[in-house]
Amino acid sequence: MRVVIAARAAHGDEVVKPLYDALGTRIHHREEGYDTAIAGALADLGLPAELADAATSDAHDTELRASHQRAIELVGDDVGTPVVAVDGVAFFGPVVTPAPKGEAAGLLWDGCLLLARTPGFYELKRSRTQGPIFDTED
Repeated sequence: MRVVIAARAAHGDEVVKPLYDALGTRIHHREEGYDTAIAGALADLGLPAELADAATSDAHDTELRASHQRAIELVGDDVGTPVVAVDGVAFFGPVVTPAPKGEAAGLLWDGCLLLARTPGFYELKRSRTQGPIFDTED
């Protein structure tokens, strides 16, 4: 996250999702080590290699902590990540494996919107029965 925050500070919000996706692909799909994944993701996106230095620097930690605190203030402190906020309502999740695509993804998002817009909705959870499934076709 330090690298993502540093990249956003230097190159704008438009680099956040592509960099996050590139890091996730390299770390979770390819099981690369952090140093390799960071260097590769930055190269994939044509971002300066020196942004990798942010991974071991505390230069952006104030912003990182503030971002985390904003999420906790929205969702509460008895949940984890991911945190999704919709129309001022936040909740933990969704956690789905494998990630739906196309129409199925749209239907899931519609369900999230419905839950977020339901007064008094707080929780819906069940135990995981399998680990993450990554679609390597992405």
